[in-house]
This record gives sequence, C-alpha cells and structure tokens, in this order.
Amino acid sequence: MDFLAPVRDRVLGNADLMGGETLLDIGAGDGLIAFGALELVGEDGRVIFSDISRKLLDHTRSLAGKLGALDRCEFVRASADDLAVLEDAAVDVVTTRSVLIYVKDKRRAFEEFHRVLKPWGRLSIFEPINNFTYPEPPHLFGGADVTPVADLAERVKAVYASRQPPEESPMLDFDERDLFDLAERAGFEEIHLSYEAKTAPGNVEDDARGWETALQSAPNPLAPTLGEAMAEALTEDESERFTAHLRPLVESGQRRSRDAVAYLWTVKRAESS
Repeated sequence: MDFLAPVRDRVLGNADLMGGETLLDIGAGDGLIAFGALELVGEDGRVIFSDISRKLLDHTRSLAGKLGALDRCEFVRASADDLAVLEDAAVDVVTTRSVLIYVKDKRRAFEEFHRVLKPWGRLSIFEPINNFTYPEPPHLFGGADVTPVADLAERVKAVYASRQPPEESPMLDFDERDLFDLAERAGFEEIHLSYEAKTAPGNVEDDARGWETALQSAPNPLAPTLGEAMAEALTEDESERFTAHLRPLVESGQRRSRDAVAYLWTVKRAESS
C-alpha cells in the first residue's frame, strides 16, 4: 500500500487541514486518508470514518483503539450519495479516494458533500479516470501484447464485461471535466482540478509480485480475479496456452501501464451556505 501514500498526502495537502477541525472521510475503507488526518487535526480535532461496509468500519475502529485515538474518531455507515446521518454544515473538510467510481448518482454525492460542509469548508477528492484506459485495443490485455492469443484474451475480457457492463458501470460514466462540472453545479465556486495521464513500459504494480499474485488480483473489488475470469472463459487447454503466453510477459515486466487520475479540491464559500 506504500504506493498510495503520495495519494493520501496530496488529498490531505489539498484539503488544507488545520488543527481542531473535523474531517469526514467518505468511503474510508481501511483508513488510509482518515488515519493520516488524525495527526493533522491534532488533539482538539475529530475524524469521521464513513463507509458502507460494517466490516471495514469495525476494522478501522479496532485500529483507532490500538492507537488510543477513539476519543477523536467517529464511525458512521453511509454512502457518498446519502449522508443523512450528518446534519447540515457539520464538518470542515470532506475527503474521498476512489469512491465516486462506485457511485451511480454522482450529482447527488456532490450535493451531499456541499450540504455537510460548513461555510468555508473544503472538499478534496482523488478519482481514477477509467475511461482513459477502456477499452484496450484487441491486441492488448492488461497492457501486454497478446496478439498470438488475442481470441482467448477477448473471451477473458468478455467475462469482466459481463460482470460490469461498460454502458452501465459508474466507473466509466465520467471524466475529469464531469467532476469539475459536478462540483460547480453543486454550488462550489472556487474549484481546482489537476488531471494526470501517463503510459509507461514495465510499470504494472502486479509484475513485481509475480504470476500467482496476478492470478489472484482483480481490477477492482467488484470484479473477478484474473484466475476466476480465465477459469470461466477458457478450457483447461486454452488456459494453459493463454498462461504460456501471458505469464512470461508479466514476470519480465513486458507490459505497459496506462492510467489517468484526477485530483479536485474546492471551497464552499460562506455565501453558499
């Protein structure tokens, strides 16, 4: 998870968090952003962990207890597009990391962000822009050239598409300009957005961890693992042929990463309250 530390630091840096403030981390997950915020808000501040998963909330509550920080933490079960558990103007800062990709009603989510922020409160978010990378050309699979087994690759890709139809997926229905527009429509006025896109050879996270790790990895928490998708799409002989081609490319780093991300941060002005 070390590769996520710079993301955490930028999200919190853009939030301009100060001691004594209250931060709401939406989709807190395992607490990457929220625990990073605890040090910044200090002994007089407070961090609210919000997630739709009771299991993750219990996990972060346990971690907060081990840190002796329970008195500065609150744990609420809520989705990004329904923060009814919180009153209007309840927090100084709202943060999210890779949350809106799972939210269909993004407009409502931004309206909720705006509602729960105090006047002069700040919103700071990070989102991957997945429609930059989808769909891959037919000869590529996870950045690897699979031309000799392109027919098999297409069938494995079809498994992923059947689980998360592209035309219905909230992961693909927006880009960085949509984020900017959604923030503006929600009532935010001073909006900043940083968009970063890159492609590079041999720079895929799973490569350094080997083929077995790649088999157990999924593009996102809602998708099947590579191993599961192969088992569903291919016969045993086809799976062996697909593996014989793809495994050396993975283990030698002969793939290209291609990704795009957006950081957005903004302030709720007093007159918007």
